[in-house]
Amino acid sequence: MTECIDLNHLGLPGAIAVYALLDGEPALVDPGPSTTLDRLREELTRLGIGAADLRHIVLTHVHLDHAGSTGHLVRVFPRTTVHVHVDGAPHMADPTRLVASTRRTFGDAHDRLWGDVLPVPHHRIRAWSPGDAGPVEHWRAIPTPGHIAHHLAYLDERDGTMLSGDAMGIVLADEAPSHPPTPPPSVDLRAWERTLDDIAAVGPERFGATHFGLHGNVPDRVRQMRERLKRVEARVRAAIDSGDGGDADRYDREVRDELAAFLGTDEVERYFDMFSAATDWAGVKFYVERNP
Repeated sequence: MTECIDLNHLGLPGAIAVYALLDGEPALVDPGPSTTLDRLREELTRLGIGAADLRHIVLTHVHLDHAGSTGHLVRVFPRTTVHVHVDGAPHMADPTRLVASTRRTFGDAHDRLWGDVLPVPHHRIRAWSPGDAGPVEHWRAIPTPGHIAHHLAYLDERDGTMLSGDAMGIVLADEAPSHPPTPPPSVDLRAWERTLDDIAAVGPERFGATHFGLHGNVPDRVRQMRERLKRVEARVRAAIDSGDGGDADRYDREVRDELAAFLGTDEVERYFDMFSAATDWAGVKFYVERNP
């Protein structure tokens, strides 16, 4: 059984999800930032997971909205092993460069959004490499680069649920269109195309997005993500060619206006004040300038 936990990040529901595996050895997938630790611990208590129970923290990637609380949690849950791609493991053991990079993106809002980040002791980390078994029984790790090179998704082979991190984009409501999260500096659009091919080939029954929740209709969502990535790449390339310096802000406004029809203006504004679509535009610009 997989439980979706809403972290109510900064009081906003439906922004950041954590997934708890409750059968077998209890596990968390992407435990979120340290600013949501109190909420997470309350929810784990509600689910009957005490300090001696949690056995696995499974990371899709190391961005702080997904993994920032990990170093805190290993101090509270002493039997827990942290599972992460081998290329992400050094950032868990020493998050200095990760935090510096995140500060460059979020500036003065960094601490309010993500809180402090503690290192994970080396002996508590199990680094996953291609060909390795999944982190827990019945789960297969699937390389899903694009958002970042070391991104992984996890398929529960019993029921076809894939916990996708950011690989399937941001889906803030069942009816809402997918939005591709493409912040700098690590987005790779060609790798993301191959990831979408691989997800289609795997054929999961449903996916669990960190932003936000469980969704079906995977083939349509794959097609939509592919189209949206191509569309934002084309507009960024056109803006660079024309010298249009204002397109990032227009893109951000258009994304907000489109999604407000499905979620309401206040919720959309609060979400994209945290995860700006202008920052996503800048990530695509960073990519295309290096891949003309």
